[in-house]
Amino acid sequence: MTVTEIVLPGLVEPDGLRVEHRALPSLKTGEALIRVEATGISFAEQQMRRGKYYDQPPFPFVPGYDVVGTVLEAEDAALVGRRVAAMTKIGGWSSHLAVAAADLVPVPDGLDAADAETFVVNGITAYQMLHRHAKVKAGGTILVHGASGGVGTTLVQLARAAGITVIGTASARNLDAVTALGATALDYRGDVPARVRELAPGGVDAVFDHVGGPGIVDSFRLLALGGALLAYGSASTKDTGGNPKPAVLKLVARLLWWNVAPNRRRAHFYNVWGGKRNLARFRARLAEDLTAVFALAAKGQLKAQVAARIPLTEAAKALALAESGTVTGKVVLVP
Repeated sequence: MTVTEIVLPGLVEPDGLRVEHRALPSLKTGEALIRVEATGISFAEQQMRRGKYYDQPPFPFVPGYDVVGTVLEAEDAALVGRRVAAMTKIGGWSSHLAVAAADLVPVPDGLDAADAETFVVNGITAYQMLHRHAKVKAGGTILVHGASGGVGTTLVQLARAAGITVIGTASARNLDAVTALGATALDYRGDVPARVRELAPGGVDAVFDHVGGPGIVDSFRLLALGGALLAYGSASTKDTGGNPKPAVLKLVARLLWWNVAPNRRRAHFYNVWGGKRNLARFRARLAEDLTAVFALAAKGQLKAQVAARIPLTEAAKALALAESGTVTGKVVLVP
């Protein structure tokens, strides 16, 4: 079988991606062969292109953080023909992929592959931050930075489905889209702290911050007593030179200090791969949480935010679009 895959050869512009073909290696014990029906472009791949994702592999490699597809071959015959999702970190930008069968999560019948794809890494990230870490109750208020992005749109919808009030920041062009999801939309170029204090004088119950940088201080100061800051990225370093690790480590150190200081607030750096040392528990939680997200989507309580569906072989065009900042939701690669 010939496999088509997209290779990131080094520090290149999007048009430097290579379309390559190879024979698929034999499956290893415990693996399943997936025909990929949808894979996505998240902020992680955008950072990998710049060599700035914290623990990315050495070049060249095939990006692709998550996939949705149909099982073609597996040791467990019951899996064959099933539509499944998997979080892969790399390798997803491919027409076919071998994945550990234990990492597969069933996708409900009737849920479109591209729609389902937008809820894999984004859905797990949003669900776990909101429900496992922040634990905001119905009637609470949260602040979501980047509310028009892949994680942001999912966070807004999950919170609204749980009866939580949402304030979301976005660029001016995306404010209407954030409002349509049920949030109070704020232009991130404005005085966000002042506007949030007007809307939530006592502070918010949680802030979800993917930016990092100096603004993380404002995020923490906007918390109500008992509130939680969930940092899950360092987008402020996106266009800066140098090694990204010092900035990430500085951010984590600051959060740790806030978390132990006697301020009656919590701070946490969320890593979707956290806890993988206990692999069985990690897989069980991932499957439980993604299944919950898929169930909400199947019921219509979550609406997929597909910015565009672009053929896999046009990944360069898709990556450029995702990086343009002009779209709401996630750019999805399809066969």
